[in-house]
Amino acid sequence: MGIRSRLTGWILDWLSQPMPHYERRVWNDPSALRRHIHPGDILLVDGDTRVAQIIQYLTKSSWSHAALYIGDEIVRRGGPAADAAIAAFGADDARRLMVEALPEGVELAPVTKYIDYNIRLVRPHRLRPDDLKQILDDAIGALGLSYDVQNILDLARYLIPVRVVPDRFRRTALHFGSKEATEVICSSLLGRIFHHVRFPILPAVDHPEGFDAPSPAQKRGGLLRRVFGYESNAYTGLFRMRHPTLLTPRDFDLSPYFEVVKFNVIENGGFDYQKIQWAEVDDAPVPRFAERAAIEVGSAVVAPEDD
Repeated sequence: MGIRSRLTGWILDWLSQPMPHYERRVWNDPSALRRHIHPGDILLVDGDTRVAQIIQYLTKSSWSHAALYIGDEIVRRGGPAADAAIAAFGADDARRLMVEALPEGVELAPVTKYIDYNIRLVRPHRLRPDDLKQILDDAIGALGLSYDVQNILDLARYLIPVRVVPDRFRRTALHFGSKEATEVICSSLLGRIFHHVRFPILPAVDHPEGFDAPSPAQKRGGLLRRVFGYESNAYTGLFRMRHPTLLTPRDFDLSPYFEVVKFNVIENGGFDYQKIQWAEVDDAPVPRFAERAAIEVGSAVVAPEDD
């Protein structure tokens, strides 16, 4: 083993170490997650490792990891891979699997692996069945790829504030990472998979005439489009796909093309906030603004007039 391989192994081991004092915000219902998740969905994770902390700090986001749900695709296709999945995860979990890129490489994991973490489920909006099939094929084909440590280092250099890193070291990037087709991180893996079917995640959009400018088609027959409900700015401008190595887990949450699936209490329609039993904190009362308004009856707060 060469010096580079030993150094890479040490870095990966260091990045994988968990950090203390993880704060869990909400309890997740594993049965609800299994019931509502669909193949093609992305599970975002608020991780507890060193690499998770680095990504969260750099992106100013809770989400440090992303995994693609493939469901029973491995078992359904049969063969040695299906037998290995059943042996590794059991017959039930092998039908509810995710593909994820970890420092150990791209591998399979049961959907409930992160059930004790803060997680969010997002779904590509109106993804076509043939594109979903391509996504699942690519995800399974990526199993066994290596982790791209250089991609993490490049992202760090790019995202650190400009006051810390001089401009000449923080140029606008076209491509990050080792440039090896067999090395990925979690977000670049998913970016490559969705890139192949031309599904947008968080693309750059050029609006030559301004963000709200109507497209040429909207300028023609605008009244008819408003009457029949076809008026939309969704496809105006020129979309530019960002390179997969420039993506982070946060981008799937910010993307307007992915829906957030509330699989816990709200998704089932039974949430009633009036049934919550709140612990009263008598020593720290929270004043009501309505009480302030009642005290100041007869007075009005008037904004100063413009000169």
